Amino acid sequence: MAGVITDRQMQAKPQAADQWLTQPFKRGAGVFVGRITPSGERLLYFRYTDPTGKRPFMPIGPYSPKGQGGMTLAEGYRRAAELSALLQSGVPDLREHFDRIAENERRTVEAARRADEEAARQTAEASAAAARRVTVRGLFQAWQRAELAPQVQADGTRTGRKDGGEWVRLAFERRVFPRLGDVPAEDVKRADLLAIVDDAKAGGTLRTAQVLLTDLRQMLRFAVEREVVPHNPLEGIKRTKVAGRSVERDRALTDAELQALARALPFARMAPRSAAAIWLILATGVRVGECMGAVWASPTLDRKALAEVADEAGAKFGIIDLAARTWHLPTTKNERDHTIHLSDFALARLAELAGLRELDDDGKLVPWVFPATDRARPVCIKSFGKQLADRQREPERRMSGRSKATHALSLTGGRWTAHDLRRTAATIMARLGVSTDVIDECLNHKLQSKVARVYIKDRREADQLRAFDALGRRLAALTGGESADNVVQLPQAAA
Repeated sequence: MAGVITDRQMQAKPQAADQWLTQPFKRGAGVFVGRITPSGERLLYFRYTDPTGKRPFMPIGPYSPKGQGGMTLAEGYRRAAELSALLQSGVPDLREHFDRIAENERRTVEAARRADEEAARQTAEASAAAARRVTVRGLFQAWQRAELAPQVQADGTRTGRKDGGEWVRLAFERRVFPRLGDVPAEDVKRADLLAIVDDAKAGGTLRTAQVLLTDLRQMLRFAVEREVVPHNPLEGIKRTKVAGRSVERDRALTDAELQALARALPFARMAPRSAAAIWLILATGVRVGECMGAVWASPTLDRKALAEVADEAGAKFGIIDLAARTWHLPTTKNERDHTIHLSDFALARLAELAGLRELDDDGKLVPWVFPATDRARPVCIKSFGKQLADRQREPERRMSGRSKATHALSLTGGRWTAHDLRRTAATIMARLGVSTDVIDECLNHKLQSKVARVYIKDRREADQLRAFDALGRRLAALTGGESADNVVQLPQAAA
């Protein structure tokens, strides 16, 4: 039915077939169409002729006399008029035109979505990159937790460092962090690191420079493994070229120097315990930390608690049993126990120390052989070395508040340290004919041969006993206990 479509027409009752109402625009400009379906739907369309001669319907929307839930006739007609104008403007195929618009919109939306995803990805990568840009201080903290903290592996072996990396941290706080602490680790250059090492070397502390270079290299190797930095800027740097070559100490006191030491000690203004410690180290070959961590044997000894206190003080817990003539170290630097036989000479020095024992605040005997001032812990292991060093200085280099006896322990062979006493003990044993393998056991050296470590479990206790007794006799002879000419050498053990 052609003509103007009215509301009355659109509200006619449904019939068995579709009812079509048409309101044409001018020729070739399309038709406004109304439709009443048998089910009662009332729909509005725009119909036109496409370039192929087909006459497709463009849906406009459902009809509603008041526009509630649909379109009024006026609204529908305006939309049809817009489509007719578009058709007359030169758009030959409206459906294709709107499909193209829809496709363009879809592509625009898709492009926007992809752009958002890319932006989100880049933001996430930037955040991850920022998280990976750990500062040098943060890298050190991660390294300290993972590798410097002492840990016990499943097989019982220990990893990490005894102090948990505290010594390294203090060195870094002084030399590294002021320059590079807040710098991202991946931005640190080789020149930055070598400048720090060079400053340490220029200050005359060659050993500090060497240790600093080694620790920096280890930390950066850890960073490479964790992909914190792409490469280790110190890789390939030779320590000898940058920090100098380490000079291995070989100082051992001669017989004449030991005799001179025995004469000088009474006038060195040294604490009695420290003076006794010199001879005790010479008689047993213990390390300074092992010496300072010694306790007297007792049935009520709380070994675990005392071992923890010794460890906190940087010492190594050990039990001296005068009746059994033994000094037992449950754990040592080499991760095995060690028992030292106490010679008569060593027992005499320990008797002197036993006479110096004090009572604690509860009236009980202090367990430490070398107690600190508060008697609750062993004395700091560095204090013994300082006492020796203070008595081997030029007077003008005397440190404030330290001993005035600056030359009291100076010997003809030059400066000597606590560790040189351990080397002296080994040297005396060797001169007495003690075999190298027995000396290694006496000093609790780590066995170099894999065969020896894995297959030879004999600690040569009997040979160690004879070696310690021979050492004690020799020390007694050199310090006035007996004539040195009467000391009998041990027969050389068969290879």
